[in-house]
Amino acid sequence: MVRFPNSLKRKKPSRGLWGRWRLLLVIGSCMAVGACTVVKLPYTLTKGVIVSSCYVVKGGYELTAGTCKLVYRLGGFTYRVARAPLDWHFTHDIDTVDGILPRDAIREGRVRRAPYTVKGTTYYPMSVDQAKDYSEEGIASWYGAESCGRTCMTANGEIFYPQGLTAAHKLLPLPVHVRVTNLENNRSVILRVNDRGPFPSIYNTSSGRRIIDVSSGAAKLLGFYRKGLCVVKVEVVQVKGE
Repeated sequence: MVRFPNSLKRKKPSRGLWGRWRLLLVIGSCMAVGACTVVKLPYTLTKGVIVSSCYVVKGGYELTAGTCKLVYRLGGFTYRVARAPLDWHFTHDIDTVDGILPRDAIREGRVRRAPYTVKGTTYYPMSVDQAKDYSEEGIASWYGAESCGRTCMTANGEIFYPQGLTAAHKLLPLPVHVRVTNLENNRSVILRVNDRGPFPSIYNTSSGRRIIDVSSGAAKLLGFYRKGLCVVKVEVVQVKGE
């Protein structure tokens, strides 16, 4: 039996009028904080609708009280999303995004599907339409806080939670959700893709041929944490709000 970390425990979703009123109260409380992005699921990104320093996702979701950390549920799993301070280290080294420094691209909201460069190689992410039908089998690896220190930032400016359900992909738009299935044991989880990678390592150039890099928490649920690598199938999941 797979045991879920406390941060990933399933919770009963809010329902009915109370759930809608709670979401309205959360949005209202965010409006006094600073500039924000509203994400209308599955893939539409709308800027400037609500003035806040946090993400708000349209659907049956909730924000943790007193913070600008988003907590939401998909397929029985719980996810946390929070903005990282821009001076934090990135989980993976990226030279430029859309021709400018990565931190400037995050500040200007230009990371979703912008081309980016790593060690002289430029990557061109898929369009939203291309990503909707994405499905691929290949090798998966995992990464944790050891890649950049105790506090890390993902390529789209979110806090990296090693025990969370997230992943890095070289070409999918950010963020997007994927179902990752370990083809060696048939375990499956839904992950939020919010980072870039995996890239070729100076110690192992073949690492760049891996199709996805999942968080250490996701690797444990998928059953390959100790092994380090496994064969997986990755499929984009169409997430729908209320």
